Amino acid sequence: MKAIWYEKTGKADEVLVCGERQKPAPRPGEVLVRVEYSAVHPSDVKKRAGFQPAGFEDGFVIPHSDGSGIIEDVGEGVEERRGERVWIYQAQYGRHCGSCAEYIALPSWMAPKLPDSADFSIGACIGIPVMTAHRCLHVAGDPADKVVLVTGASGRVGYYAVQWAKLANATVIATAGTDENCQTALDAGADWVLNYRESDLARRILECAGSRGVDHIIDVEFGQNAKVSAEVLNNCGTIATYSSSSDPEPLIPFYPMMFKNISVHTVLVYSMPDAARQQAVNAVNDALSGEQLKHRVSAIFSFAETAKAHELIESGGAAGCVLIRVPG
Repeated sequence: MKAIWYEKTGKADEVLVCGERQKPAPRPGEVLVRVEYSAVHPSDVKKRAGFQPAGFEDGFVIPHSDGSGIIEDVGEGVEERRGERVWIYQAQYGRHCGSCAEYIALPSWMAPKLPDSADFSIGACIGIPVMTAHRCLHVAGDPADKVVLVTGASGRVGYYAVQWAKLANATVIATAGTDENCQTALDAGADWVLNYRESDLARRILECAGSRGVDHIIDVEFGQNAKVSAEVLNNCGTIATYSSSSDPEPLIPFYPMMFKNISVHTVLVYSMPDAARQQAVNAVNDALSGEQLKHRVSAIFSFAETAKAHELIESGGAAGCVLIRVPG
C-alpha cells in the first residue's frame, strides 16, 4: 500500500517519506479501513518534529490520528461491518500506524459509523478537535442554562466548543484575537465575542455575563488566562483546559481561586474516560446526522504534498482542518 512515514523526527520535508509499505491485516477486534482522507493536526506535527513523544521508543511512524474511509475487512470477533463508511480517531496514539496510508487496521471502536449525510472530508475533521471540545464542555456537568466562556473561539477546538455549548442551551461568551477571528466566533453562534487584545478584558467579560458571572470556561491558554479566569468565574465555577502552550508551567492565583471554590479540569482527548468517549461519539453522530455542526476545511493536499500540509500547520496559517486526500 502507499503510505507516508518517518523513521526519525525533524523537519517535514527532510523526514517524511512517501512510498510503499505492507498492507495491514485486521487482528481480533480490529477493522481494516480503506482511507479516504487523513487529517493533520498540531499534535501530529509536534510528534513528527520531536516536540511530543510519538508513543513508542523506536521504529517507523505512519502519522496522523484522524481520518475517514470505508471498512474493507474485519478481524475475529467483530460484527460484519464491511462496506461501512466510518470516521477514524486516535489512530496513531501509542501506535506506529496512523491514518496517512491507503489502509489502516485499528480497533473497531476507533472507527465509528459516518452518517450518510456527511462527506468523507467532514468525517476526517472530527476526532481530536470535536471530541476535545465536547469533553471540555461536559466534564463539569450539564452545561444547559450556564454562562460559558470559550477562549480562542476561532481555533480548531474553540470553534466547535462554541457550537456544542449553543446546542446544549448555554449562553456563550467568546474571545478571539483579531476582528476576523471574532467574526468567526460569531458565525459559530457565540452570543458575545470580545477581542482579548483590548484592555480590561475581565470587566468586559463580566459586563456580558451580568451579575451572575461566568459558570464555566473552556480555555486554550490556561496559564496566560488564569488571572482573568479567577476574576470572572462565579463561586464554584469551573475551568476545562486543553492547552497552556504559552505558559507550560504556569503560576496560578491560588487564593482567588480557592476563595471561589474554583475547580480546574485538564482534558486530554486520548485518555478521557470510556464513558465520556462514548458520550462524545454518540453526540458527534447525532450532530452529523442532523447537520447541526459547521465545519471548516482550510486546505486539502495530495498525498505527495503531506510535508507541505505539515508546514502549513506549523506556519499558523490554517484555522480549520488540513486534510490529505489519500490516493485510491
